[in-house]
Amino acid sequence: MIENLQPYYYYFLAVHIVFVISWMAGLFYILSLFIYHTEANEKSEPEKSILVNQFTKMEATLWKIIATPAMIISVLAGVSMLSLRPGLLQADWMHVKLGFVVGLLIYHFICQNIVKQLKEGQFKLSSFQLRLWRELATIFMIAIVFVVILKNAINWIYGLIGIMGVAMAIMIAVKLYKNYRKKRGE
Repeated sequence: MIENLQPYYYYFLAVHIVFVISWMAGLFYILSLFIYHTEANEKSEPEKSILVNQFTKMEATLWKIIATPAMIISVLAGVSMLSLRPGLLQADWMHVKLGFVVGLLIYHFICQNIVKQLKEGQFKLSSFQLRLWRELATIFMIAIVFVVILKNAINWIYGLIGIMGVAMAIMIAVKLYKNYRKKRGE
């Protein structure tokens, strides 16, 4: 029976790739909205109210219509692929990938909590902290892509060092950007 379904594996793979891209786009964009929303809260009235209301609507729409459905479809397509090729679960690289995917799912649900907090007017993180938080999604994405593409060819020690190097470079870039904005008086 499974042999007859093998051609469908590639359909699920295509759906998985499309919706992972959509999910990541949603995560990247929602964090930008969080940053702008947080910065809008520091404006004076009536600009503050107008911007905060607009960002609240944009965040809700993006989360409900793009990010969360894309996450669900990505996961369902991934599970479908694994059910068609259960042997993939024997591969070490798949365990590493699934570990990063679990991390990305946790990240997604933390972002969902931030959507709720901002809607309720709770600003627990600064725009700088949110910029750092946004880069964590980038790190997850890079790690997952490298694990999937390199599979068994990856040297895990060098891979880990590489991911940490990318993370450090991103953190430095965010800090430099913060200093640049500070100098410009933003």
